[in-house]
Amino acid sequence: MENNPKMRQWLDNFELDHPLVIAGPCSAETEEQVLKIAHQLKDTDVTAFRAGIWKPRTRPGNFEGVGAIGLKWLQRVKEETGMLTATEVANRAHVQLALEHDIDILWIGARSTVSPFIVQEIADALEGTDKIVLVKNPVNPDLALWLGGIERLYTANIKKLGVIHRGFSTYEKTKYRNNPEWQLAIELQNRFPDLPLICDPSHICGRRDTLQDVSQTALDLNFDGLMIETHRDPDNAWSDAAQQITPDTLVQMMKDLQIRKTTDNTADYTSKLETLRAQIDVIDHSILEALGKRMKVSVGIGQLKKDHNVAVLQSKRWNEILGKMILEGEGHGLSEEFILRMFKAVHQESINHQKQVINN
Repeated sequence: MENNPKMRQWLDNFELDHPLVIAGPCSAETEEQVLKIAHQLKDTDVTAFRAGIWKPRTRPGNFEGVGAIGLKWLQRVKEETGMLTATEVANRAHVQLALEHDIDILWIGARSTVSPFIVQEIADALEGTDKIVLVKNPVNPDLALWLGGIERLYTANIKKLGVIHRGFSTYEKTKYRNNPEWQLAIELQNRFPDLPLICDPSHICGRRDTLQDVSQTALDLNFDGLMIETHRDPDNAWSDAAQQITPDTLVQMMKDLQIRKTTDNTADYTSKLETLRAQIDVIDHSILEALGKRMKVSVGIGQLKKDHNVAVLQSKRWNEILGKMILEGEGHGLSEEFILRMFKAVHQESINHQKQVINN
């Protein structure tokens, strides 16, 4: 599969002057709930109404969706509001039911993307469809697996494709429910700049108070749209209550988001520069996180040396690291001078951390 400007034709055909917005409840709960939210989102920036019909949960015993009856509710949404409809599918049976009810946008969830068998089953069921099909990133940060899902659909002659970035699971506790790992989305953009890229800040954040910041970062990184979970009464939602917002909050959020527009050469330059700088900001953040993790390991080494009465400085090990990093740096276009300066500073900071452990 190679990048092709035609990949974004389905998105361009909407002729939007704002990012694509897909919004609606995490789960369809009742017909009344679905229709009331839909009518509140009508005549806003929302192009497609989303609702989870089948909910793959981490553990059994939680609400797992209303099932096929919810598809009839989505049909009424389209009839009464004119909005497109969207839902998640996880197997051939889901696909067939969604097609029978004329659902416009189908997405493959993170737990399904991890399995080539599931994705292939869905691709076979959708072969040749003119529906829009979006693929969420897999639970873990694996770009090849993410792209593999797209390639399976592309091979099945599905032309209206896109991806959804919903963050990645991590064993470390962070401020995110799913760590964004923006650099993976950036790498995907670099490989397929015309493949529509949508951010799902609801699942990245896991809480509503950070949705605005994550959405702004996504737009600054030139994402094409947002998928945001929206509920009339978020605190009492049957699933993922903490990350849902009211329709009124969504409307205000879309007004507050800064969306770049290009109308001339100067604006074009500024837009591209802001996108590149946003990428650098993300990479710089990743560098700091990696350095912080390295120092934590150094503290562990310091404790081990203290317990065994071993000197902090190990010259042989240091020289081995330096030689290896210089060679690797050359492969990345980094000068020996830069590698020496950078790793000397990192090494000194590591020594400082170990000395603090040993001296306490």
